[in-house]
Amino acid sequence: MEVELKLVIDPQDQDALLQHPLLNGQSASAPREQTVSDTYFDTPDLRLRQSDIGLRVRSVDGGWVQNIEHGDSVHGAIHFRHEWASPVSGATPELRRLREVVDDKRTRRNVLDAAASGKGLAPVFTTTVRRIAWELHPQEGGLIALAFDQGRLECDGKDSSIHELELEMKSGDPAHLFDLALALQNDIPLQIGTRSNADRGYALLAPAVPAAVKATRLALTRDMTAERAFQEIMFNTTAQIHDNAEGVAERHDVESLHQMRVGMRRLRLALSMYKRLLRLPVELQQELDWLATELGGARDWDVLAGSTLPTLARQLAEPRQIDAVRGAAEENARQHREAAAAAVASPRYTRLMLGINRWVQAMDWHDELPSLKGGEKQLMAPVMAFASATLKRNRRRLHSRGTNLDRATVEARHRVRIAAKKNRYAAEFFGSLFSPRQVKPYVKALTCLQDELGLLNDAAVADRLLSGIADARPDLSAEVGFITGFMTAATVGRNKEISTLWKRVDKMRVPG
Repeated sequence: MEVELKLVIDPQDQDALLQHPLLNGQSASAPREQTVSDTYFDTPDLRLRQSDIGLRVRSVDGGWVQNIEHGDSVHGAIHFRHEWASPVSGATPELRRLREVVDDKRTRRNVLDAAASGKGLAPVFTTTVRRIAWELHPQEGGLIALAFDQGRLECDGKDSSIHELELEMKSGDPAHLFDLALALQNDIPLQIGTRSNADRGYALLAPAVPAAVKATRLALTRDMTAERAFQEIMFNTTAQIHDNAEGVAERHDVESLHQMRVGMRRLRLALSMYKRLLRLPVELQQELDWLATELGGARDWDVLAGSTLPTLARQLAEPRQIDAVRGAAEENARQHREAAAAAVASPRYTRLMLGINRWVQAMDWHDELPSLKGGEKQLMAPVMAFASATLKRNRRRLHSRGTNLDRATVEARHRVRIAAKKNRYAAEFFGSLFSPRQVKPYVKALTCLQDELGLLNDAAVADRLLSGIADARPDLSAEVGFITGFMTAATVGRNKEISTLWKRVDKMRVPG
C-alpha cells in the first residue's frame, strides 16, 4: 500500500524549496536527480480507467519498469493505493510478468482480460519530468521519500505542466507527512494536490466541464468504534470541501462554492456531535470560522442575485423595474466570490486543511482526553451506541424547537431549520449503520422541511442584504422597499405547507 501526500508548487518557488534547511537537515545523503518518463496504457474503450486501474511503463536510468496502480483513494488529503511493479525489457507492458507480480485477483483479471479482449493495449498519454529526490528521516522517526517533479504531461497534441512534490511515507506514522508539509508551508506557499498524473492525463484525453462535487456516501460499519467513525466522517467532509476548492479559487463557480459551504457545515456538525468527547484546537477552530465567514458571505449574495431576485422578477408584470437592484446584487455577489476565491487560493487555507487533516490522522484529541470525563471510554465504544444516542438527542431537540412551528417567529423558525439540518446530516453520516427503509424516508422528510424553511430564511437574508444595498445606494431605496414588500407578501400563507411538513417529520421514528 502506497501512502502519499501531493503538494503543488509555483515554479518561482523552486529555489526556496531546494535550499530549504529541512531537506538538508533531515536527509542522510545528497538528493538524487533523474529524468523519469512514464507512458500510460489503456484499451480503446478505456476499460482500465473504468476499473480504477492505472498501467504505465517507466523509463529511468536506462532501464524499464512497469507499474500497476489500483484503488487510488484520498483520505484526509493522503493518497492510498495498491501498487505493483516489475522490470520489463522495453517500452511496452509484458502481461506475463504482470500476472506474476499482481497478487490482487480482481486487478489481475481486469488488466489481463482487457488486454486479451482482442482490442489490446495502447499508449494514451505520457509524462516526462526532471525529478529531484530525497530520503528524509524525521526526528519523530520513520522514513519519508520526497520527490520534486518538474515537467510536462502530453496527450493527443495537448499538454499540461507538472510542478509538484510527492511525500511518500516509506515507514512510520503518516501524520509525519503533514508535519513536513506544514513545516515547508511556513516558508513556501504550497497547495494540496488531489489529482494524480493519471487523473490529469485522462482529463486531457477526454475533456469535460468541471463539476461541483457533492458529498460522497459514507460507508461506516457496525464493528467500528465511535472514534474510527469520527475519522471517516471528518475525512468525508474535508474531501467535499477540498474537492470544490479548485472550482471556487480558479473558476469562481457558484455551485462549487455552494458545495464547499455544505462541506463546511457538515464538518462543523461532526465536531458538534462529538464535542462531549473531543475538542478541536482553538487555533484550528478560529481558522474554520474564518473560512466559513468567507464562504457564507459569498453564498448569501449568490442566492440573492442568482435565485431570489430572478424568481421575483418572473412574477412581476414589469420585471425590468428591479434591474438596478439586481445589478447591484450581482456586483456584490461577484466581489464576494472573488474574496472567497482569494481566501481558498491562499496559504492560509492550505495550512488550515493540512492542520485539520493532521489532527484527524494523528488523533491529537487524545492529548485532551483526561480533561473530558468519560471521553476515552465512549470513543472506544461501538459506533452503534453513539449513533443511536446522537440521533435520539437531535430528534428530541428538533421536537422541542418545532412546537407551535406554524406560529413561530422568524428567529424560532430559523432554529428549527438548523435543528432539521443537523438531524438530516447526522442521519446521513450514520445511515449505513441502519436499514435503508428507515433512513431514506426520514432523510427525505427532513430535507423537505429544511427546504421549505430555507425559503423563508432566504427571504430573511435577502431583507438584510437589500437593506445594505439601500444604505449604500440611497437612490435605490424605493426599489428596495418595493422588493422587500413583495417578498414579505409572498411568504404569507406558507404556514399550512410548513405545518404539513412538520407533522410528517414529527411522527417519524428515528432510525435504529
